[in-house]
Amino acid sequence: MKKFFGIAVLVGGLFIQQVYAQDSATGNHLLTLQQCVETAIKNNAAVNRAGFQSESNEVNLQQAKGNRLPFVNGAIYHGINQGRSIDPFSNGYINQNISFANYGLNASISVWNGAAIRNSIQQNLLTFEAGKMDWQQEKDNITINVILAYLSVLNNQELLNASIKQVAVTRQQAERLDLLNKDGAIAPATYYDVKGQLASDEINVVNNRNTLASSKLDLAQHMNIAYDKNMELQKINESLTPVLYDATVDMIYEQALLQLAFVKAADLRKQSAASGVKAAKGLLTPTLSLNGSLGTNYSSAASLQKLLSTTEAQTDSYVLNGASKLPVIAPQGNYETQKITYGNQWTNNFNSSISLSLQIPILNGLQAKSRLKQAKITEKQTTFEANTTKIQLRQNIEQAYLNMSAALDRYTQLQMQVQDFTESFRSAEVRFNAGAATVVDYIIAKNNMDRATINLIAAKYDYVLRTKVLDFYQGKLSY
Repeated sequence: MKKFFGIAVLVGGLFIQQVYAQDSATGNHLLTLQQCVETAIKNNAAVNRAGFQSESNEVNLQQAKGNRLPFVNGAIYHGINQGRSIDPFSNGYINQNISFANYGLNASISVWNGAAIRNSIQQNLLTFEAGKMDWQQEKDNITINVILAYLSVLNNQELLNASIKQVAVTRQQAERLDLLNKDGAIAPATYYDVKGQLASDEINVVNNRNTLASSKLDLAQHMNIAYDKNMELQKINESLTPVLYDATVDMIYEQALLQLAFVKAADLRKQSAASGVKAAKGLLTPTLSLNGSLGTNYSSAASLQKLLSTTEAQTDSYVLNGASKLPVIAPQGNYETQKITYGNQWTNNFNSSISLSLQIPILNGLQAKSRLKQAKITEKQTTFEANTTKIQLRQNIEQAYLNMSAALDRYTQLQMQVQDFTESFRSAEVRFNAGAATVVDYIIAKNNMDRATINLIAAKYDYVLRTKVLDFYQGKLSY
């Protein structure tokens, strides 16, 4: 958190009217700040991981919502029995090979479970929203890093341009003294002192050029693209007017609470944890469910006897007629065994059921109670994190505001210093050219002016940085 704030959230209001421009002189395409940020967001691994996590959270939310729907399962069984087995049609023992099939459809829906499902949906919804804020925060993080790198390139480019101008001034003086030295009009030491100063200025150019290349490499790495030493950046069209920021710390803090993604994420996680506690409590209550089922079966042994004809035949029974036994004649049917068709068995064996069940948790290995305790701990932790986030936010806004005020004072003083040292150098140069001042006086005056100019460039970017930090806290940044 502190590292994040320390990076200082430089999110650019530096996103100012960026277009994909073309340099007419060189023909090179300029990279705008918007392009750099968009490229970095697209290529950044952390941003993509946060995006995947957001998608995963959405799936979890859909699953939680799905728990409100009935649980429906179908089952189909086909098999063959050999030897002695139970006929699924008659439920009696048979000793033959048979094929069989069972079909079933079961459904169950929770009627009441202590609002555990409803609170679980709310918990996952808030987690999903927090995940989207995390995704946005990762985008903000890479945006900050890109803007820091972008400003660094612009700053180093200006430093390089300033050092090149300093070399030009010194070279012009060295060339003038070279002619005077050849004519014997000056002491050789004067010429060589200025020539040594020229070498120092040229070394500064080399150092600044290397620093610029390094900052371009850093920007390319943040964008996750190949390094191009010819990379050109469009300058930020900033009309720099050093004035005190037009909002107080309290105003900035109130806006930050409403705008910053990581603050919203912390609050959403706190709310999600509270719903998690309610969902865990629901698991300790009885669950009332409505159940239903449909089923049928088939057996290859299923058959029926079809009556073909009837004849009269003597039976083993008799009646007594005095001392005589008279046989009993009774009708006897002639039957044909016929297999019951698959379709008829499907219809004849069809069955259905409906029921209500009440499941009362009595002892489940302390799972429900442990889950409730963990949910309460998570609620305490997320509440602490949310409060800590806001405290740190307030502290960093106060520090950023103080830094802005200090940067403003430094920039204002350096502006006056540059004016003074520029005038001092102009006077020293006139006197030196006229032979009224020593080379030491000239070099000192020039170094003072050069140093003040370099410091002013750094102060300018420092002031822009501090004001854009405060803009970011209030959500005032736009492309």
